[in-house]
Amino acid sequence: MRLEEDCVGKLEVEDDALYGIHSLRAATNFPITKEKVDPLLIESYIQLKKASVTANYDANAIDVIKYNIIVGACDYLLEHHHLESFITPAIQGGAGTSTNMNVNEVIANVAMRLHPEIKIHPNDDVNQAQSTNDTYPTAGKMAMLKRLPKLTGEINRLIETLDGLAKQFKFTIKLGRTQLQDAVPTTFGKSFHAYASLFRRDLKRINKASEELKSISMGGTAIGTGTNTTKYYREHIVDEINKITNMELKQDTDLIDAIQNTDHFVAFSSSLKTLAVDLSKFSNDLRLLGSGPQSGLNELLLPKRQAGSSIMPNKVNPVIPEVVNQVAFEVIGFDATVTAASEAGQLELNAFEPIMFKSILTAEIHLANAITTLVDNCLVGIDVNVDQCLDDVRKSAVTATVLSPILGYNKTTELIKRATKEHDTVPHLLIQNNILSADKVKQLFSPEYLVNGNE
Repeated sequence: MRLEEDCVGKLEVEDDALYGIHSLRAATNFPITKEKVDPLLIESYIQLKKASVTANYDANAIDVIKYNIIVGACDYLLEHHHLESFITPAIQGGAGTSTNMNVNEVIANVAMRLHPEIKIHPNDDVNQAQSTNDTYPTAGKMAMLKRLPKLTGEINRLIETLDGLAKQFKFTIKLGRTQLQDAVPTTFGKSFHAYASLFRRDLKRINKASEELKSISMGGTAIGTGTNTTKYYREHIVDEINKITNMELKQDTDLIDAIQNTDHFVAFSSSLKTLAVDLSKFSNDLRLLGSGPQSGLNELLLPKRQAGSSIMPNKVNPVIPEVVNQVAFEVIGFDATVTAASEAGQLELNAFEPIMFKSILTAEIHLANAITTLVDNCLVGIDVNVDQCLDDVRKSAVTATVLSPILGYNKTTELIKRATKEHDTVPHLLIQNNILSADKVKQLFSPEYLVNGNE
């Protein structure tokens, strides 16, 4: 064991541990969850440290020996990771200071193991010209941006799949429904196209919200005033980060605002929540349209993925839409957490970014995975019960809506009432009572006319 000391007192740390006293205190103080800080946030933090020591070296604020040693330690960690050494819990007090110090300590200890003849201090050398308050939100934004391509890729795949279904079922007529009551006919092609349009809008919204994440507070240090930095560092730190990451980040024009306010996280989280809401609505529709098979709508035939009951033989449930629903509920809750955490910030700093980052980074993962299983295990292989759909259209008296321009609203209403009461069809009543010719009835109630009218 080695004995380390901080402003609180002394603490024993295991000899072979790359972390130090600050990290160990955090692991002890925050036994909320076994989930550690997201690896992408750690990776981003190490990249920030490498960029910072480079900017400090170019500003003549650190000597060449320490510069090379720290850069070497960062490169080593970026290659070998050592995630077991980053022990701070994802939910932590202190506005992320524990994570910042965990990274500082690990880099310093790696540096000294690679070069035992040189003393590297986690605060004086690794953390030089930085604060948790500008590095932690920057690392968080970087992690969110790095995770985004998988999610947007899956959204694009969902859109492409829906476009394919729209073409496949372009002419497959079905009964429309509003408020769970029969409405005028449409086609599954139009329905799938509408879903694709919905998710295109989600993709656009998420991409727009993510642009705000590219504006970072590096150089602001504690509260945005740049305390302990050089002018050169402040002007070049973002350039150094971009050289390492190729992320095209930019320094915020108001660093005080950038450090104390977290509305950009709320906006991004909100875009994820909206996607979750839309995925859940879509999943609800899939479950409803696939309900039955005997006593439900039975219009969609969802791929059978697993037995649905331990007691009812041959029962198969819509498990894929159900799991997507649950991810959506979770993400909606994450967004509520981010909203509350952002609102609770006070004065020059918001102390609650750890829970925001945990929520948003988890939401990105779970949404991407939910879409993956939705596409692969539900939409690929989905089919339409064409006979059921056509039968529903033929039996529904509401299809008589096409008669309103010809017979008027009131007379059409009377026909629909009579057909419903007598368990008859409107076309049969029209012909039987010589209201319209058989040819005209055939034209008006053809699938093409019911869906497209006079086009």
